Amino acid sequence: MRQVIERRRLQSERIDGLEGAPSVELQLESATHSVLSKEIAEKTQELRQLRGEDLHGLNLDQLKQLEKLVQGGLSQISETKDERFLKEISTLEKKGAELKEENLILKQQVEKLPLVVKGQPSEPFPHLHKSGDPPPPPQGYNTSDISLTLGLPFPS
Repeated sequence: MRQVIERRRLQSERIDGLEGAPSVELQLESATHSVLSKEIAEKTQELRQLRGEDLHGLNLDQLKQLEKLVQGGLSQISETKDERFLKEISTLEKKGAELKEENLILKQQVEKLPLVVKGQPSEPFPHLHKSGDPPPPPQGYNTSDISLTLGLPFPS
């Protein structure tokens, strides 16, 4: 009976000792956390310096290095911006050429349309006239007070 009680007491002491000391995993996690926190602080400081803030602690060499880094970044930004402008210009020029071609095709189609010369109705499109005068009203319609002409007259 005494042996059982003694083993119980020893086991209880071992458990209490383990609870007081942090586990290996917890120590590793804590070390990783502190390293990452330090790295975050350094990167935050670098970012502030890149923005031109918090420069009072830098010596001349560090300021020159920072200036070189910022100028390199600006030149890459300018190059990227110029490339995008050139791509956009090229795209717009292509679109302009396509629109000119489409416009030419549409002009040719309009020229092929049968048009009405004053007093001579065309069968497919009796409502189109080459002159600027309104077309004659169809038979049976009273248009004494209403008139509508769309578009501009075609050049002769």
